[in-house]
Amino acid sequence: MKALDAIRAFQDELTEIRRDFHAHPELGLEEFRTADIVARKLESWGIEVHRGVGVTGVVGVIRKGSGKTRIGLRADMDCLPMEEQTNLPYRSTAAGKMHACGHDGHTTMLLGAARYLADADFDGTVNLIFQPGEEGIGGALAMLNDGLFERFPCDAIFALHNRPGMDIGKFAISKGPSAAGGAFFDIKVTGRGTHGARPEVGIDPVLVASHIVTAMQSIVARNVPPADTAVLSVTKINGGDAYNVIPETATIAGTARAFSPAVMKLMEDNMTRIAKGVAEAFGATAEVDFRVIFAPLINDAAQTDAIADAAASMVGEEGVDRAKPPGMGSEDFSFMMEKVPGAYIQVGNGESAQLHNPAYNYNDACTPFGAALLATIAEQKLAR
Repeated sequence: MKALDAIRAFQDELTEIRRDFHAHPELGLEEFRTADIVARKLESWGIEVHRGVGVTGVVGVIRKGSGKTRIGLRADMDCLPMEEQTNLPYRSTAAGKMHACGHDGHTTMLLGAARYLADADFDGTVNLIFQPGEEGIGGALAMLNDGLFERFPCDAIFALHNRPGMDIGKFAISKGPSAAGGAFFDIKVTGRGTHGARPEVGIDPVLVASHIVTAMQSIVARNVPPADTAVLSVTKINGGDAYNVIPETATIAGTARAFSPAVMKLMEDNMTRIAKGVAEAFGATAEVDFRVIFAPLINDAAQTDAIADAAASMVGEEGVDRAKPPGMGSEDFSFMMEKVPGAYIQVGNGESAQLHNPAYNYNDACTPFGAALLATIAEQKLAR
């Protein structure tokens, strides 16, 4: 409870910081204002700061004592490209941009942990990793390609995410697979454009795209083994600009999720087969671009126990669900965890609209719990 009580003493300041982030959201790899505020806050607390790691990433380093153990604590900073639909006094001031996933809160939690750890007594190194571009923009890979763990080695790494619908002060985690790997796909269908009144002399790519979307629903139902878990969602169909013109092309886009690279490859292969085959049957052509954006997130068993124990030391064992079912959402922290053993935990955000919803509202009451957990796991790992 020590870290939780200490962080609650400056909770009002953290809330002010978080709401400023919320009012000024920035998309992935464009978090220049956010990164500058993060860096200046860390510097004001006497923390060593490294800017521009992976374009807009920031790393703060706190070294104490002679201990050789190095712990990484990571938070994401980017927003989503969507319009906010709330009446909050600190709602987004940027058109078409919103912190609808709570990354403003995660960044603030890590700042809270940083401020506490700057004055804490431990033996070793804490690397505070403020990551850009988590929302499918490649921010984790950008930091890794910029030598993140060569420059700031870590023996274990931890991160968290707020969870709407789970009570404030509660935590949830599980060993092994926790979040699915994710891919984005684009399918371009090319037909033959014509007047809308003369479809017989053209090849309608919108009609072809519609049949491809329907046929792709068979992939999870009939190609993925029932014992495996997968999701394939078409989220966009675009084609044409006029009422009376059958266009030359139409595009399909969406996402695929699975817990193994083998199932992801199976979905890609069958999607390609269906798209090309259906298009050919109509006399059209189809080109498929399938891109793996997120690796499956696999929680290390020992580090899962460590952060769950840290959470229990704060809120009691009854406040920690150690058997959270895996979720089909994706998280690019997975790429960091492929390099360093770690764990990713959920922290309760109370009642709210769901993540990625224009009415979502991060609950500032969960900030001290997330910040204290990050601080506590570092203290426990680096105890003298």
